[in-house]
Amino acid sequence: MSRKKYSLASSQIHLVQGDITKAETEAIVNAANSGLRGGGGVDGAIHRAAGPELLEAGRRVVQAQGRLETGQAVITPGFNLSAGSVIHTVGPVWRGGHESEDELLAAAYANSLRLAEENGLTSLAFPAISCGVFGFPVERAAEVAVTALRDGLAQSKLSLVEIYLMSDEDFAAFERAAEKLLEKSF
Repeated sequence: MSRKKYSLASSQIHLVQGDITKAETEAIVNAANSGLRGGGGVDGAIHRAAGPELLEAGRRVVQAQGRLETGQAVITPGFNLSAGSVIHTVGPVWRGGHESEDELLAAAYANSLRLAEENGLTSLAFPAISCGVFGFPVERAAEVAVTALRDGLAQSKLSLVEIYLMSDEDFAAFERAAEKLLEKSF
């Protein structure tokens, strides 16, 4: 498993090549669909690992407040996951970069951080939001994500954010963005 660590003023960002469902942070972020129904990729893996209660919790959220808008985030328990909570956020579908995709992706990261902070969490694991079936180009997504996390953590009490990446290519793209935008920790 590859891992790189970067320091900010009062927190760290770790890049981890591995399975986000095994993260030992207080919460993990789910790259969800707007109906919180589970699906493929990271969303499906998180639902399978958490158990059927996660799907039911998502149904209750949607019943109470409606489908999530792109960039919005909500929190549920983690059920069978090591993480006690799951923050669900909806990333943008890539449509060529002319429909505010960068801003919407940044909002998904920022709103997830805000929700973690509001719930008193100090550690959080993210996937590469929108880089799978939503088609966001990974190099561009990495820069948006790392920038949003760097800026959000500057005003946060979170001490650790991990970004879980599955492929060598995704890990390398996020590593390039982190090397450009963050300070390396040894």
